[in-house]
Amino acid sequence: MPMPETIAVAMSGGVDSSAVAALLRGQGHTLVGLTLQLWNQRRLAGHEGMPESVQGRCCSIDDVYDARHVAEQLDIPYYVVNQQDRFEAEVVKPFVSEYLAGRTPIPCTLCNNHLKFDQLLITARQIGADRIATGHYARNHFDETRRRWILSRPADHTKDQTYFLFGLTQDQLSRTLFPLGEMQKPAVRQMAAEAGLAVATKSDSQEICFIPGGDYHTFLKAYLDEQNEQLPDTAGELVTTTGEVIGHHEGIQSFTVGQRKGLGLTSTNPLYVLAIHPDSHQVTVGANEDLFSRDLFANRLNWISIPRLAEGVTIRVSAKIRHRHVPAMATLSRVDDHTVHARFDEPQRAITPGQSAVFYQEDEVVGGGWII
Repeated sequence: MPMPETIAVAMSGGVDSSAVAALLRGQGHTLVGLTLQLWNQRRLAGHEGMPESVQGRCCSIDDVYDARHVAEQLDIPYYVVNQQDRFEAEVVKPFVSEYLAGRTPIPCTLCNNHLKFDQLLITARQIGADRIATGHYARNHFDETRRRWILSRPADHTKDQTYFLFGLTQDQLSRTLFPLGEMQKPAVRQMAAEAGLAVATKSDSQEICFIPGGDYHTFLKAYLDEQNEQLPDTAGELVTTTGEVIGHHEGIQSFTVGQRKGLGLTSTNPLYVLAIHPDSHQVTVGANEDLFSRDLFANRLNWISIPRLAEGVTIRVSAKIRHRHVPAMATLSRVDDHTVHARFDEPQRAITPGQSAVFYQEDEVVGGGWII
């Protein structure tokens, strides 16, 4: 059993973070529960297309209630930290800007990279906690040989969340615990049930906290309307790979690479979005086989298992380009101080600007960046 210490537990109100709190409490640690209040989910209710109900979304008011109840069950102090302004500035507004520019960002990764871990560690220091613990399925340890903190996939690969954590710094990894890294999800639920926690059978949140139903376009319109702004006029042409104009669209923000539905085209063979061109407002469409590519470029990099990728050096990695993407083997090389090139052994489908690319060697996270 580890030596007792003061730990701030990031409590989302779900079964995973609640089980973490119960586990650490049972080990004799002094705990403080923390929940970040990030978004008023009733804020855009009433705008066209936005639902009144907020059930099933991450970080809802119901989740805060559940987290508080778990803290009461475990008899630990509990605080809600209001970070709505920072969340809007560092996650929501960049998300809107990226989408309007024809890219497809990942708000959960933005949140982890720029807000959650940073703010949790700041608050932990303020309350005298040595470290924070979260319910993420991941593992970390310090490698004495490399003198670096290493982030790795969890024992339960089906729950792997390292794709969303590639932006963690060495300092953040050194002060973060992932107690579920060695556990399987059914065992976590059983542990929560044995602790008498009401959330033991609670379903996992499926939706992004500020985008109900995953309907990005409706959210964009509602958010801009609230800001007294209009969707920018990015109407343009739908073109083939040879430049032939075969239709028109009402705005590039309605598309993402790989999309098939909603193109407004009639064709003998299925057509997919291949590329979005924000400067010309053109959207290139083509056959499914045209979506495959062997080349990926990424910037805004963060390295974890290595300090950097040196000039002239190539390394073999498996690269993940979406959360549900099966990592594919690639050769990684440096383009400049801020950019890398991944050359896949086999073509990959729908490499999408704005998404994350995370690089692995076996279970270790080498690093990651944002696809350009």
